[in-house]
Amino acid sequence: MEDLEETIFEEFENYSYVLEYDSPETNLEEKAHLGVVHWVSLVLYCSAFVLGIPGNAIVIWFTGFKWKKTVTTLWFLNLAIADFIFLLFLPLYISYVAMSFHWPFGVCLCKANSFIAQLNMFASVFFLTVISLDRYIHLTHPVLSHRYRTLRNSLVIVIIVWLLASLMGGPALFFRDTLEFNNRTVCYNNFHEHDPDFMLMRHHVLTWVKVIIGYLVPLLTMSICYLCLIFKVKKRSVLVSSKHFWTILAVVMAFLICWTPYHLFSIWELTIHHNSSFHWVLQAGIPLSTGLAFLNSCLNPILYVLISKKFQVRFRASVAEILKYTLWEVSCSSTVSEQLRNSETKNLCLLETAQ
Repeated sequence: MEDLEETIFEEFENYSYVLEYDSPETNLEEKAHLGVVHWVSLVLYCSAFVLGIPGNAIVIWFTGFKWKKTVTTLWFLNLAIADFIFLLFLPLYISYVAMSFHWPFGVCLCKANSFIAQLNMFASVFFLTVISLDRYIHLTHPVLSHRYRTLRNSLVIVIIVWLLASLMGGPALFFRDTLEFNNRTVCYNNFHEHDPDFMLMRHHVLTWVKVIIGYLVPLLTMSICYLCLIFKVKKRSVLVSSKHFWTILAVVMAFLICWTPYHLFSIWELTIHHNSSFHWVLQAGIPLSTGLAFLNSCLNPILYVLISKKFQVRFRASVAEILKYTLWEVSCSSTVSEQLRNSETKNLCLLETAQ
């Protein structure tokens, strides 16, 4: 049984933070450093939640309910929805880490939490890829864009993206499981309990599928789109005056900066099956890279406000409209209340006069 637990222990994926557990090879100084990393990663998670929930909620509110429905607002709406859903589940993971990696929420939430995290990652990168392709076609092939770039076609693409992201996140629902380990319940990937080779093969396949489809292919696509835009759009004024170009580019760069370390450490983690020389590096790197990846979910709304002048104008106009409407309601309510009080006073005076 102990051998089985040790084998399963080596197979926990990044989202379970298995490498945070004490290792016999870890000295006291390294354990102290890992304790600092543990708290820094918790700060990153909490920052992502505190900043991301209201930020993405505002984007969803304005793009979904207040602003005119366009293809571009549809992309950003779904990108915000993906981040918002993930952040709603983040307190479960914060509790998991804060309780020294004890999962008291049951196997169903273990599966759901991991699935939502994977769904967010794939949906975000797929929507960013679609946005980049949309920008490229819109600026370099305006006739083609005008003919096919419709809300109806965009809705079809949105549905396809969500279905594809759900399919890519599906293995979490199948493999994720809970296990009693060192007086704790851990949430981990149960690839195969009795066949280490089969377990290792599944870990490699799922990791490389995640890296290739969820990172390398989108990265290559987005890079080609923006390089073509830079070289093909010869009139710089056309590129600079593009309403959404720089905002989208900033969002893509934020995604790459936040998710690149995560995927690099995911690949590096595969080597621990054969060589544990850099075990302590993974113990420190995986929590920080995962925290940085989570932080990406709160960055997009901040980038919209800081970079997009159109978003700023629309946001201020919408807030002003809401405040104006709220003040109008308060004013009307006060007027009605005053009228009711006057009416009641008048009726009382008439009653006293009649008596």
